[in-house]
Amino acid sequence: MQQRLQIARNLVSSPRLVFMDEPTGGLDVSVQARLLDLLRGLVRELDLAVVIVTHDLAVARLLADRLMVMRRSHVVEAGLTDQILDDPQHPYSQLLVSSVLQP
Repeated sequence: MQQRLQIARNLVSSPRLVFMDEPTGGLDVSVQARLLDLLRGLVRELDLAVVIVTHDLAVARLLADRLMVMRRSHVVEAGLTDQILDDPQHPYSQLLVSSVLQP
């Protein structure tokens, strides 16, 4: 509930860009899914640009068109989300992707 309330507060001023740091952190799976659906709908309907900081690659895949992988405050790989997650080129990106449990 707190995340949705904060999102509503931020959208009142009709911003063009929204920054979200771990927007689904600490949420159980069902609430996380509803929030992700809400975010995708808002981005589409309000034509928002969103910067999302997350460690959850599933969230990145759902919400991001483009992805930047950072290590020690430096960008090590950037590009289309699906390309990076399906075929990571940098060793650190490869390590991140391989560490996610596959369904």
